[in-house]
Amino acid sequence: MQKMGYSIKKKYLVYMVQVHSNFRMAELESLADLYQLEIDFSLYDDASPFLIVELDNDKQARDWIKRSMLTRAIYEYWGEGENFDQLHDSIQAQPFFKQYKSEYDHDTFKFEFESYRGSSRSNRVKQIESFSYLEFQGKINMKSPQQVFTVVEEYEPVSDNEPGIVPIKLYFGRLVQRGDRLSLEKYDLKKRPYKGTTSFEAELSLVSANIAQVKPGTLMYDPFAGTGSFLCSGGHYGALVIGSDIDGRMIRGKGAQQNINSNFKYYGECSRFLDVLTMDFTHNALRSDLVIDTILCDPPYGIREAIKVLGAKNPEKFIGKENVEIDGQKAYERRDYIPTKKPYSLDALLDDLLQYASERLPLGGRLAFWMPTANDENIETIVPLHSNLELKYNCVQEFNKWSRRLLVYINRGPGFDGSTNSGQKRSQTNFRDRYFSHFN
Repeated sequence: MQKMGYSIKKKYLVYMVQVHSNFRMAELESLADLYQLEIDFSLYDDASPFLIVELDNDKQARDWIKRSMLTRAIYEYWGEGENFDQLHDSIQAQPFFKQYKSEYDHDTFKFEFESYRGSSRSNRVKQIESFSYLEFQGKINMKSPQQVFTVVEEYEPVSDNEPGIVPIKLYFGRLVQRGDRLSLEKYDLKKRPYKGTTSFEAELSLVSANIAQVKPGTLMYDPFAGTGSFLCSGGHYGALVIGSDIDGRMIRGKGAQQNINSNFKYYGECSRFLDVLTMDFTHNALRSDLVIDTILCDPPYGIREAIKVLGAKNPEKFIGKENVEIDGQKAYERRDYIPTKKPYSLDALLDDLLQYASERLPLGGRLAFWMPTANDENIETIVPLHSNLELKYNCVQEFNKWSRRLLVYINRGPGFDGSTNSGQKRSQTNFRDRYFSHFN
């Protein structure tokens, strides 16, 4: 919208999902930063799925929301009210009302209703007819209209189990862009050819990729790939993905039809899958000068089995065993050789991960990973810190007696000189032991 040579901001209504509310702000901010949009979030409220913002134009709105997992849609804002009479008065009182009305006057259109925490028993046709003052000349097209005009209704539920029937707030707007919610069905774990007990759920995997700012044509690495959940999410958003895991069984999969590569074939995204390697992250074999744009992962909590890395628990007892030969061949050169492993702590592993990110990420590159914490330890959770990395987000997903946090860092380089706590023991108890004792 232009006037006298300068830009006038337009109002937009953002309609979010009311799940994972601890992650919504981080996702919206990260996507706004990704597309270099300056957005005022001062009206954002975790308790509400609605947010009114100002943007320059529809393109900015589409760019911002098109890959959001926690947003249903964004609408060009036309008005609001506590009932239909107030809504109509609000629409007609807007300074942009005549311009908006004439701009879409001859487009094909349809009306939709969106309800939050309730459902109306009113006559929808009668409600649509109450908008006759818009005087649209275009034809109604229910299948593929040029414009979709939407009434968004907010209700106060009668109880936890009984939705409201009388709306307490109404919004009206023109649909500009739907979020990426349809991808939940595409990446549903139930439909995925290759998955396992540690496969990460689709929704938060895709949300993690958004907050990590995974971008098309960039390189994303998951050092604890498992069955490849985060690799699939990175591929969905256009990145070239590579993964590694110390467990060769995960990398090999269950045959030619059930492995990480078969997932990418299923999604039609093979061109974005570079490879996966059987590799201990602490003995990383990727080229030392390889710049990785994004690191996104779910490090092993040590639940399925204790965390281990390559090496001997008792090195003095291992001396000489490296020279063992089988049929004239060194044992460690055989394809069936299983390397010796030793126990490793989650704290040390996370220290290694932060150090690796500080060396491999470009300035501004993001590291995002999940960290488990017990909710009943009655001590402050000590989040890993590195002097080169800015901790940007700490999003918590709570379960009954434990929680997991999505920690997101931005590489600021040696000049950042931030806090560090490398080498510290961040929990007084072993999370795996607490987990299997039900945190008693």
